[in-house]
Amino acid sequence: MPGPVKNLPIGEILVNSGFISEKQLQDALSKQKASGGKMLGDVMLEMGLVSETQLAQALAIRLKVPFVDLSSVKVDTAAVGKIPENIAKEKTVFAFSVNHNRLMVATNDPVNFYIFEDLKVITGMEIVPQISTKTQIEAAINKFYSSQAMDSTMSELESEADKSADLSQDLAQAESEGRIDNAPIVKLVNMMVETAFRMKVTDIHIEAFKDRTRIRFRIDGELVEQDMKIPPSFHNSIITRIKILGGMNIAERRIPLDGRFGTRIDGVNLDMRVSTIPCVYGEKCVIRLLSTADDKTRKITDLGMTDYNYQMFKQIIRCPNGVMLVTGPTGSGKSTTLYATLGELSQPNVNIVTVEDPVEKKIDGINQCQINDKAGMTFAAALRSILRQDPDIIMVGEIRDGETADIAIRAAITGHFVLSTLHTNDAASTIVRLVDMGVAPYMVATSLVGIIAQRLVKLLCKECKEKFMLTDPEELKLMNRTEPIEIYRPHPGGCRACHGAGYSGRTAIHEIIVTTPDIKELISRGATAEEIGAQATKNGTLLLRDNVTKMVMAGKTSMDELVKATYTV
Repeated sequence: MPGPVKNLPIGEILVNSGFISEKQLQDALSKQKASGGKMLGDVMLEMGLVSETQLAQALAIRLKVPFVDLSSVKVDTAAVGKIPENIAKEKTVFAFSVNHNRLMVATNDPVNFYIFEDLKVITGMEIVPQISTKTQIEAAINKFYSSQAMDSTMSELESEADKSADLSQDLAQAESEGRIDNAPIVKLVNMMVETAFRMKVTDIHIEAFKDRTRIRFRIDGELVEQDMKIPPSFHNSIITRIKILGGMNIAERRIPLDGRFGTRIDGVNLDMRVSTIPCVYGEKCVIRLLSTADDKTRKITDLGMTDYNYQMFKQIIRCPNGVMLVTGPTGSGKSTTLYATLGELSQPNVNIVTVEDPVEKKIDGINQCQINDKAGMTFAAALRSILRQDPDIIMVGEIRDGETADIAIRAAITGHFVLSTLHTNDAASTIVRLVDMGVAPYMVATSLVGIIAQRLVKLLCKECKEKFMLTDPEELKLMNRTEPIEIYRPHPGGCRACHGAGYSGRTAIHEIIVTTPDIKELISRGATAEEIGAQATKNGTLLLRDNVTKMVMAGKTSMDELVKATYTV
């Protein structure tokens, strides 16, 4: 269709739409010339000048093809089924609506007419292309085809259950006959793990009750019950299948068991830890999902550390020797911070050795040791041996007792840089905890170079968060305010983009103490956590509450999250 817009280059449309400036366009054009034939849009994406959505919207204007936001549009499942999953994945297309004989199809390549001719033959319908981003199309394909496959697996399972009394026996028989992939229980477990991975779930809980089996996913720190109606007769079969995967004893149902297995979903290697425990109506199983794909990419600044805190963090890791501790409750991202720190410190001329229980992420170029208490490979024993391995940097997964603390501190004093974690509520109380464990105060003062306390807070959904006036005197006091202020809160019931949660994603908040000479002096004379904290604040430490208050004021998180992360009696 001819028209003035059609002939405008994509760069000019982006400038006219206010997405980029003229100078940024010229920079991108010169970079495109040097790249040797790359598309201008791809060059801009690499440079971070535009988002995928902005590029798709500009393309929509240029080609006069409507833009569709798949994250907020209502998808018709009847339309999805018109295109087979393998075709949708191969051609990056997603059918989201059907109107009589017209099929609305989202594509990121609306100029490729061959795709639409093929789809016309496959579906026998008239294809109406609409433009969307590749990321949105792939996410929609994964989500909607998974839910359809789950429904068909559930109905297959029900018909199987009617025919057979003991599914576990069938499972064992299928295993021996080598037709395991077709067993409905196997499909169900595979689908459960795939769905969880795509929903960015950290843990899957499978629980037995009198009249049902409950499946819950932990998303952004919250447990969310899944709409899977699984009769209790299937429970043992599901647990048996997971035990087979995890290399566990399927005959043992009276004691807690642990196992692990790996799989690959959407091109990402996934490592899973399995734990079972006997309960009244059967075994409860928890699967923890650990993605091993982004070991190298996660930098400490990507994890939510502010520029101010990052400067303090750099002061700590510049030290050639000493102990750096990361503290916080279970599930506050301590291990992730340690791995990111190792990434910053890892060099070809540095020998890094870690002692972990278990090794959560395998990192190239770092020697990682797994604890095995039964064999006598405890934290303390492993640490003693590692000191003979000529290490420069030692990472201890967790300081659990006085003996481990003592060896770690001695290792730091003898010229090594030691990283570890400890379970305490704030940075200052960590010092007191070490002394309570039996380490002499002067040893703590000599070796400790810095402490990072952290928590995870949920981020408000950008699409549906709403403004309101905070007037509650108690809550204003928590933010060191006396006058009412305007902040954001989650929209009740959320929206399609955040799956009704009101929040989307999490970030870390940090409280960092650098042990300066005045703090070392306080530690040596056995000062309280309050005194150490007060001195650290004078030296420029921003407390956890200060950091999360700034986020509330900036509209990134809510008052509820501030209370959850930092409230103390």
